[in-house]
Amino acid sequence: MKLNTLLAFALSVLTPGLSAFGQTPLATGPRESPLLLGAAWYPEQWPESRWDADLALMEAAHINFVRVGEFAWSTMEPKEGEYKLDWLEHAVRAAERHHIAVVLGTPSAAPPAWLTEKYPETLRTMVDGRKDGHGNRQQFDWSDPKYRELAREIAEKMAARFGHDPNVIAWQIDNEYADESYGQSTQKQFDEWLHAKYKTLDNLNARWTTSYWSETYQDWGQIPIEEKYGNPGLLLNWKEFVSDTWRSYQKNQVEVIRAHAEPRQKITTNMMGWFDGYDSYTVAQDLDFASWDDYVGQGQLDPASNGAIHDLTRGFLRKNFWVMETQPGFVNWSPLNNALNKGEVRAMAWNDIGHGAQAVEYWQWRSALNGQEQYHGTLVGPDGTPVPLYDEVKQLGDDFAKAAPVLAGTTVESQVAILHDYNSRWAINWQRHNQQFDPTAALVSFYRPLRRLVRSIDVVSDTAPLSGYKLVVAPALNVLTPEAVQNLEAYVRGGGHLVLGQRSGLKDEDNSLYTQRQPGPLTELLGARVEQFYALQKPVPIEGNWGSGEDAIWAEQIGVKSPETQVLMRYGKSNGWLDGQPAAVTRKVGKGSITYIGAALDEATMKTAAKWMIEESGVAAIMTDLPEDVELSIRSGDGKRVYILTNYGAEAKTVTLPSAMKDVLAGGTVSTVTLSQYGIAVLEATR
Repeated sequence: MKLNTLLAFALSVLTPGLSAFGQTPLATGPRESPLLLGAAWYPEQWPESRWDADLALMEAAHINFVRVGEFAWSTMEPKEGEYKLDWLEHAVRAAERHHIAVVLGTPSAAPPAWLTEKYPETLRTMVDGRKDGHGNRQQFDWSDPKYRELAREIAEKMAARFGHDPNVIAWQIDNEYADESYGQSTQKQFDEWLHAKYKTLDNLNARWTTSYWSETYQDWGQIPIEEKYGNPGLLLNWKEFVSDTWRSYQKNQVEVIRAHAEPRQKITTNMMGWFDGYDSYTVAQDLDFASWDDYVGQGQLDPASNGAIHDLTRGFLRKNFWVMETQPGFVNWSPLNNALNKGEVRAMAWNDIGHGAQAVEYWQWRSALNGQEQYHGTLVGPDGTPVPLYDEVKQLGDDFAKAAPVLAGTTVESQVAILHDYNSRWAINWQRHNQQFDPTAALVSFYRPLRRLVRSIDVVSDTAPLSGYKLVVAPALNVLTPEAVQNLEAYVRGGGHLVLGQRSGLKDEDNSLYTQRQPGPLTELLGARVEQFYALQKPVPIEGNWGSGEDAIWAEQIGVKSPETQVLMRYGKSNGWLDGQPAAVTRKVGKGSITYIGAALDEATMKTAAKWMIEESGVAAIMTDLPEDVELSIRSGDGKRVYILTNYGAEAKTVTLPSAMKDVLAGGTVSTVTLSQYGIAVLEATR
């Protein structure tokens, strides 16, 4: 198959027959799914005479796509209305000569000096009221109509020129959405947004309990913007407004690209893992596929916590995703910017693929001679010759060429879901009560032992379809909307097994306390309630069905209200209030069950609890005898089951397989594999 056709297939996000939701079908799409290896390339920073040499080095490393243009507005439009895209056309053609496809980035993340000088109202207003300035990036006001007009115009010019270009396979809108604005334009739009939602001030005042501290509003214009310390209802609505505004900002460009581009050219934007400046489920709705920027920063790769973010990203649109940026060895923005170990970059890429990534792109190919990121890792040096890491990436490119046919049409399938909710994260982070309580850490504390047992987990929103899962875990689901309550109740009554973690069900959709005790509207279903919560000064012992351990951060005293509710764990001697009280309870509901864990379980106890969860829900554990440092990921589809094994330990490990499998990278059929440090095996088994 010709390169352009092959890459075009990749851009429909390589949709297999089954989604991330167990057995829920995805939309139909092309069945072929080559793996893409890419680099961020900035031809505008170098003379055109150098381009072919760079692209030849990329081609030799099996790099088959580049991202271009996302910071090049001043080169594309040096003066207002004066568009110069011939250089970009030359770059696209040069890449094509080297069998390298192109992802075009719209350049709105970095407006040119003429724009910010002529239209100072487009500069964002920072939280302290000062205007941002030119010379960095993301200094624009994402709500400003004039900025949106100018961003739309440059996107439209690009789409009109390249929307039918056979070598352009995708579009990235902007780059790493991050900073909102707090100026008058934003304030006016926020007031209008609130008015549309609440209709009357009486309704808003009642739902926010503004009688507290005499906050009561008599005019929509009296409502301030608060990002951290205001009324909890105001804070939550501000974040929801920010999310909707980023979505409309993005849609402003998506619409003009779709108007000109062929349907095969798909659209994405690069998100940032756990970043919670906006709700990524909201922003992702108008995209064709999700992508994110995967950086370790300081230290070494933690495959479990990194994997949780992959699964989060896969859950935004419930299908395979791209890693649109990742580090070539090291970054430049951590307190200590160590390089990843030899072999670790390749292992990290396979961690991406194992969790459903279809593309891995390195940022960046070659550093600019000046600018704020001179020390960031690259694949070639400023002299244009390869750095030591180049050969490792070249090996990865060879891996991808071998594995692409086998992984075609596959995705991650799971019978276990973990629920993730931005409203709950925001609500807890504004009022942690114990600063050690981190809602994302709480999620990972469940994710880590469960993934070790079942080898694949979906991380999805609390309103996602759940019927395809045997087990659903909701760590710290603090805000329970009516839609989520209905979804969870239906899941349990339909035979599903639901586990709620600490702080779940405390608040409603306005960030107001429920009049019921935790878990709020699910209390009756549970047959128990939280009598009181406690931020812990020192660890509290716990014991019961999951053995003996301790709770070191947060404890909830549970009161049992139904004879059908069973106590699983109790607190030991503590502050008097917790002594002997239930710490975890469960209740069977028909063929399903609901469990509430009020203690922050230590690692060993959580492992035992995770084993209990999968046994109770009927989820099979997979290859539980793997060495501790070996990670297993599984992708399935098209009658295939592909095992990806990676050894993160310092010593070589031998793994006995459940059956003979085809060794995709090394060739042959094997029953055991021996993996050196960062060694990788990709194995195909028939289903």
